[in-house]
Amino acid sequence: MKQQYLRFLLPLLLSVIFSTASAQHQSVPRDGGGYRETPEKINDLIDTRLDVKFDYQKSYLYGKEWVTLKPHFYATDSLRLDAKGMDIHQIAIVKDGKLQPLQYNYSDSLYLDIKLDRKYKGGEQFVVFIDYTSKPNLLHDKPGHKLDGKGLYFVNPKGTEVDKPIQIWTQGEAVSSSCWFPTIDNPGQKTTQQLSMTVPAKYTTLSNGLLISQKSNTDGTRTDTWKQKLPHSPYLFMMAIGDFKVYKDKWRNKEVNYYLEPKYFPYAKAVFGQTPEMMEFFSKALGVDFPWEKYSQVVVRDYPLGAMENSSATLLGDYVQKSPWELVDDPNGTGGTTIAHELFHQWFGGLATCESWSNETLNESFAVFGEKYWNEKNMARTMATPNVMTSYWPT
Repeated sequence: MKQQYLRFLLPLLLSVIFSTASAQHQSVPRDGGGYRETPEKINDLIDTRLDVKFDYQKSYLYGKEWVTLKPHFYATDSLRLDAKGMDIHQIAIVKDGKLQPLQYNYSDSLYLDIKLDRKYKGGEQFVVFIDYTSKPNLLHDKPGHKLDGKGLYFVNPKGTEVDKPIQIWTQGEAVSSSCWFPTIDNPGQKTTQQLSMTVPAKYTTLSNGLLISQKSNTDGTRTDTWKQKLPHSPYLFMMAIGDFKVYKDKWRNKEVNYYLEPKYFPYAKAVFGQTPEMMEFFSKALGVDFPWEKYSQVVVRDYPLGAMENSSATLLGDYVQKSPWELVDDPNGTGGTTIAHELFHQWFGGLATCESWSNETLNESFAVFGEKYWNEKNMARTMATPNVMTSYWPT
């Protein structure tokens, strides 16, 4: 399809799939079936600030959250948040920097029903503080909890598996981010984000947005804080923690980074080297520049779903982590479909998001189109210049 047609169609496509209003959702059917209709609009997410630590022996996350919300339209004195299988230690409203305890109900361990301190008018912001523990590995042991995932994954946390790295990573799509932090877990919600992770100092972290601070602690840990200013949906929140080596690349004035296990670092350019070209190609084709503050790609172990297009930080399974000889006939290597697919999601899925999960096929359809469009143009270029790939191979 010619670029001028893309620019003509883009406003129409965006009008169909862009979530123009934040929404608090009604429950997803517990049996996983049924049409997931456009959610009822009660409260809107505005900002989410998280401070998390990890217990590698128990595979627990200890979290503190400050979530800013507002009533969508009508005044309300109540708030429902998704929070799956957690221990809730404290819930409070933040007033002048102080915490005032709130009453809440968490009888089903799926939804936090919170009674606010008063009735808030439409558009009036308030901040709720939550102190909690997430126990992802215990989620599916609870009766009636049929979930699509556990949101937070500990890989070899005790270091007992030989030749397997110790890692932590997240997977939010579709409604699994609420397994590791309380939120309105619906794609129609959009929130800015700040995430602080306290981890063993030897590990590298990655999250959405930019790394704005690193603080060394006296107990051998380090606290990394990542901040994303552009709002995105809760299912796109991400963390990755482990022994990664980072290859630094660039697109225009934005950082582009590739996180790999150290032994695969020499092949980072062979695997991911066309990413900046893809970013330029898609930006020009769509007439909308790559929207996020940076773009990183991280390769993790035991990831079962191929890859996930978290805003500004795509997570991929270790099948893309290969030596040059393995990449020769690998379509998911240099110029491959997976990298292009997840990158195109940064526009369709990230910037423009389906209003409910019944419309998820739009996210994926656009991404499939993006990968095919890139492959078509890249193949034509490669055939015209047979040695075009050689600059990506290590010497």
